[in-house]
Amino acid sequence: MSVGSRRAPGVKAGLSGKENVVLIGMPGAGKSTVGVVLAKNLGRRFLDSDLVIQEKTGRLLHEIISEEGLEGFLAIENEVNGSLPQNGSVVATGGSVIYGAEAMEHLKKTGAVVYLKLSFAEIESRLGDLKKRGVALKEGQTLRELYEERVPLYEKYADLTVECGGKSIRAIVEELSGRLSCAEDREAENCK
Repeated sequence: MSVGSRRAPGVKAGLSGKENVVLIGMPGAGKSTVGVVLAKNLGRRFLDSDLVIQEKTGRLLHEIISEEGLEGFLAIENEVNGSLPQNGSVVATGGSVIYGAEAMEHLKKTGAVVYLKLSFAEIESRLGDLKKRGVALKEGQTLRELYEERVPLYEKYADLTVECGGKSIRAIVEELSGRLSCAEDREAENCK
């Protein structure tokens, strides 16, 4: 739920410097871009879990999907995300991370999970070639079907939801930084 500058229910009060900020959302939502800027803004490390997967496997995401199939890719993604350290990083995950229950349980334990929410129309306009991008689509599945399947899962796992439609990266980072600060100091006057 998006609640402006108020702390969302379920956000851990006292988010420490050792807890991660984990970004989830559809491909094209801006997780990696927002993540880099947010990490700089908060003075934290940035980690892109898709790049970790590529480093560990020595293959690009679309190559993994092509060679291992969707289920094989999701198993690798679940394993990698389920082992990411809690070290105060801003973590940008792949859009399909929410299919891995073990990974999501682990990520929620390591810090705050933030859903970067965009409308279907905005996602559709941002995405190019889905196959080359390594988007985990089932055979014959449309982008709209994927969106409708994933949104309830993003909402289920999110501690915070940030509506990103029509906002600049800077505005998203400022809002998110403010909301995370509110999670750290829930008694702050501007967080009520």
